[in-house]
Amino acid sequence: MKEQFIAAVNQICAEKNISYESVMEAVKAALATAYRKDFGNKEEEVEIILNEGGNFATVLLIKEVVEEIDNPNIEISLAEAQKMKKNVKIGDEIKIDVTPLEYGRIAAQAAKQVILQRIQEAERESLYEMFKNRENELLSAQVMRVEGDNVYINIENHTVPLSARDQISGEKYYNGKRIKVYLDKVVHTSRGPELSISRTHPNLVVRLLEMEIPEIIEGDVEIKSIARDAGVRSKVAVWSDDEKIDPIGACIGQKGVRIQSVMEELNGERVDIIEWSKDPREFIATALQPAKIAEVIIVNAGEDPRVRKRAAVFVEEEERPMAIGKKGQNVRLASDLTGYELDLYNLEQLPAFKEKLKELSKTNRRMEDKELEEVAEAEKEIEEAEKSIEKEEGGEPGHWGKLGKAIVNKLEKAGYQTIEDLKGMDLKALEGIEGIGKASAAKILKEIE
Repeated sequence: MKEQFIAAVNQICAEKNISYESVMEAVKAALATAYRKDFGNKEEEVEIILNEGGNFATVLLIKEVVEEIDNPNIEISLAEAQKMKKNVKIGDEIKIDVTPLEYGRIAAQAAKQVILQRIQEAERESLYEMFKNRENELLSAQVMRVEGDNVYINIENHTVPLSARDQISGEKYYNGKRIKVYLDKVVHTSRGPELSISRTHPNLVVRLLEMEIPEIIEGDVEIKSIARDAGVRSKVAVWSDDEKIDPIGACIGQKGVRIQSVMEELNGERVDIIEWSKDPREFIATALQPAKIAEVIIVNAGEDPRVRKRAAVFVEEEERPMAIGKKGQNVRLASDLTGYELDLYNLEQLPAFKEKLKELSKTNRRMEDKELEEVAEAEKEIEEAEKSIEKEEGGEPGHWGKLGKAIVNKLEKAGYQTIEDLKGMDLKALEGIEGIGKASAAKILKEIE
């Protein structure tokens, strides 16, 4: 076999991380296909022998020795077979050398595309075998090229696309940059297996913390939950049942060196480490830091799986903006971290709220009464909002859009000056603004969009 061919095969195996045997099988299959196409037919059974020297390949046609021929493409008579091999008998197979004189050049041209296709198939199979048991792992990668929003990275000699939705917003990618990615899963597609990788998945933060903090890997510190706004901020709840271990201190490290290493890998994303608590009220209050929480009341602890857990959070007026956070980020992350839907109230509303709960507790239909109350409140808000819109003839376009005066007054009282100040806030964050209920929040969100 020609030395340059062997060298080419070895290079393919090294670059694509596939076995030498699988490439050689692909070559033989391609040469057999080329022979059937130009010299034989698709019914013939062909064996390819790759030669160490001389001709590139030998083509052997395999036929079964039979007494009476039904299909001459795969059968040969005993008399004809004995001319080639004396001791042959019925039922034996005989191999006939049918290598064409011009086969070398023709075969190479005809088989080129088939060989490439088979190598791609072998590469995809190698990809699946290599990563099928490595889902939920942290992988090291290097950026190979950037084409617009598409980034292609190299993971263990495999080129994998990193989609725009899985890229950290604002992060710069350039050729040669080394990054860590989270392998979510290996996905089967019509084009073969593909790696679903991400820089935005919350578990990327978890895996980075495990890599930097020995106490987590050893089980001394446990990550209870995580909430992430990729590229901006993450909140991680940690806990340890060993009183001698400070879970927050272990994660932050001396002079913050451990957590700083994680944040640098995340393109400067802020990572807040919060101590988890068995008491949901204490956990919620901690999750809303840096805001100081006056009181937390659990409205629904999740006894009914059909109803999401809910809590009322009471803060001083000056702490409210901090509790909500920029564009509602702080309360949203705290809600995701704790698993509770959080409703923010001013501290002055606490006595009335407690009185309302006390009244509801006197009946066995607590949730039904509360739902009816919310519906009535929403209907009242809709009616008031619609009246104010009609009165103002469409509100103030360009400043507050078509929001009514009643809603505008509440927003301005809360410190917002234009509709632009509310952009980026979701329904939950809007409901957290003092005086804004569900119906008003829905109208505001529609105006923002």
